[in-house]
Amino acid sequence: MASIKTNPRKTGDPSYTVVWRSGGSRTGDWCRETFDDETQAERFRDLVNGHGQQWPPGWVKGKGFVSPDESSVETTELFDVYAHAYVELLTDISDHTRINYTRFIENHMVPWFGKMSVSDRGLKITRDHVSRWVLDLQDGKPGPLHPPETVRRPYAPKTIANLHGLLYSILQSAVNADPALRDSNPCAHTRLPKGNDIEDDEVFLEPEEYALLKTHVRADAVDIVDALVSTGLRWGEVTALQPRDFTFASKRPTLRVQRAWKRRGEGGTFLGAPKTKKSRRTLVLAPEQVQLFQRRCLGKQPTDLVFTAPEGGAWHSGVFYAHRWKPALDAANSAGLTKRPRIHDLRHTHASWLIAGKVPLPVIQARLGHESITTTVDRYGHLLEASDDEVVAAVEWAMGAAAGSAITQAA
Repeated sequence: MASIKTNPRKTGDPSYTVVWRSGGSRTGDWCRETFDDETQAERFRDLVNGHGQQWPPGWVKGKGFVSPDESSVETTELFDVYAHAYVELLTDISDHTRINYTRFIENHMVPWFGKMSVSDRGLKITRDHVSRWVLDLQDGKPGPLHPPETVRRPYAPKTIANLHGLLYSILQSAVNADPALRDSNPCAHTRLPKGNDIEDDEVFLEPEEYALLKTHVRADAVDIVDALVSTGLRWGEVTALQPRDFTFASKRPTLRVQRAWKRRGEGGTFLGAPKTKKSRRTLVLAPEQVQLFQRRCLGKQPTDLVFTAPEGGAWHSGVFYAHRWKPALDAANSAGLTKRPRIHDLRHTHASWLIAGKVPLPVIQARLGHESITTTVDRYGHLLEASDDEVVAAVEWAMGAAAGSAITQAA
């Protein structure tokens, strides 16, 4: 394994030399590279260890990452340039998402891949580079192009997976280019960290716990909190509801999710389409929900907002949290509630109540507007343990029927 030796200087400032045997063999040649900064030396040591005790690809002794044929690489193929161009040309995202993607590239990718090539020419991005990047994100280490004094924090597996997904898309576009810039995507087989050892972020309230919390919610916010937990709608969907979204005069009253609040790239919000195609959905309403929504729609025009702030207009999530949700949580915690849910956890709570009521996961998927059943299973599958008795009973019934059929045939 590569190690670092500190070398004193007459000036008083030490230098740091990374030493290792080529290939990690006891008989391998000794290799050395010296740095003035200890952080850079540690980073280089990790690169050597990550490449099997070899010089990192593209590294020239005494110079750093210099590709022998980098003159053959077009500027547009450098990751920094290519990634930003890729995001600028995306046609299926909002301005807010585009700004976020640009920020992700600048903060979490360019310091690692900025001067590397997305093509197969020059210092190209390899699987080893992607793996090292993932490890650095996981450990909170800065990238090779970060300033020496940079301090970063470790990222959760979910955040790393999201960033990896964006990097995958960028490099896949290089594979799909006409003509192709590279033969394969180096992100294709990355093993990402799992979150099994991380405490779950979701909070699920039992009905009794929700009842306790509700007693401490201010009167002008009770209806919107009840609407959130009883429908499983997202905050941006509930606060965008209008009277025209409801069908009350029917044997089976319904609510149609047709819009949601969206963020503008330059700031502010506007009413737009729901989050995904399957987010545009219809929900059946229970009698108690019909009473709630009829009361909120009374006297309003079809395009008015069903839920409005005390001064009129749409509720702002930050204002609602600070002046309604947080005070209710503080009071409920003082009164014995041991959990501290977010507003979004009312959506998770709704799903957990449906699961406890034996509602099939595909039905829950449709009600919550999940694009894939995998999302529903991954997020709520662990709650299905409550159905163990039903599973056992079903297996016993099937096995008993099978055994009875076998006896009949034998006779």
